Amino acid sequence: MSGMGLYLLSRCARRTPGRDSSFFAVSKLTYPKAALFFDAAIAIKCFGVSISYLIIFGDLMPEIASALGFPTQLLLSRGFWITVAIVVLIPLNFQRRLDALKYTSFTALLAVVYLFVVVAMFYFTPTRKPLPKGDVVLSKWSKEFFTHLPVFVFAFTCHQNIFSVYNELRDNSSKQVNGTIKLSIGSACAVYQWIAILGYLTFGSKVAPNLLTMYDNGPVITFCRLSIAILVLFSYPLQCHPARNCLDKVITGIWRACSKEPTFEAIVDEDEADNAPSTIAASDEATQAPVVHVMSPAKHISITFGLMLLSYVVSMTVTSLDLVLSFVGSTGSTSISFILPGVFYYKMHQNTRWTRMKVVSVLIALYGLFVLVFCLGANISRVINGDL
Repeated sequence: MSGMGLYLLSRCARRTPGRDSSFFAVSKLTYPKAALFFDAAIAIKCFGVSISYLIIFGDLMPEIASALGFPTQLLLSRGFWITVAIVVLIPLNFQRRLDALKYTSFTALLAVVYLFVVVAMFYFTPTRKPLPKGDVVLSKWSKEFFTHLPVFVFAFTCHQNIFSVYNELRDNSSKQVNGTIKLSIGSACAVYQWIAILGYLTFGSKVAPNLLTMYDNGPVITFCRLSIAILVLFSYPLQCHPARNCLDKVITGIWRACSKEPTFEAIVDEDEADNAPSTIAASDEATQAPVVHVMSPAKHISITFGLMLLSYVVSMTVTSLDLVLSFVGSTGSTSISFILPGVFYYKMHQNTRWTRMKVVSVLIALYGLFVLVFCLGANISRVINGDL
């Protein structure tokens, strides 16, 4: 489903001129009056996720320092490590292009590979104690399903970066973009399944949400925790980048509205209805036009600095974002992954004949609404009942 959402967004990107596609650009072609709202929601979602990365890093590093034999008060302070994280991330967060983060992203992927190997190593070790008979079941229904479903949606949410990937790929033809989507979603699904299944088969019903806490402390697990800390650290810029771009669109839109400057150049004629189809065909070939929109240096620096400062302050004062992330997953991630791709694609093709992909776009939007309503309701019920 997440892969289909990415595909629909990539098809919508081909309706925008040049290599300046974004949620804002697609929104102006479909729902112009809601464009700023969409970008603001995406920016808030990415900002919330970036805060969670800082909190996880701040919680992991004191444990790692203690395991490595450095139990000093400074190194056991989560505030110290969050500060270190922000300082280390300064040169990465100010990069203008997502392509500039490819080396740190590759390093983060190595951390995933290491975790992949460690989980397999502990499962296939000859000294592993067998689980009691009946401790592992194929499936089990629980009312907590809807409170945990947003975690799965959240795990596959990378849609905030699909337009940057489309803009920056040297060859952004449909074949290349579709291959990138298949590789990213397919590999993520394979890794998630491997770690989840082997972790469950290793510990059975006693498995904890944080799998690493189930293993005995040792050099292998300590290094694994360190690799996860590096993973979340280098994931922060991947949230800062789309958050900055969305906030830029919001600020620019508000400024133009207040100063009554001309806004985004519409593709359809002004005298046509809003539901008129785009006159730009969605070509499958690579686009050659350069990026149209360039953020000014002053705005780039100020927005990035503001995001980093605010996320630093919040992560220093908040110790747990479990419930917050549940709400982010059931609202922001669901909207970006399913609802917006579906409604955008349908709106751009509403005056064309019904095709299989048009039907899929409606179904995926309805699925997103279903997940949003039921999962959000389950989390609200969780708060009311005090099950935190």
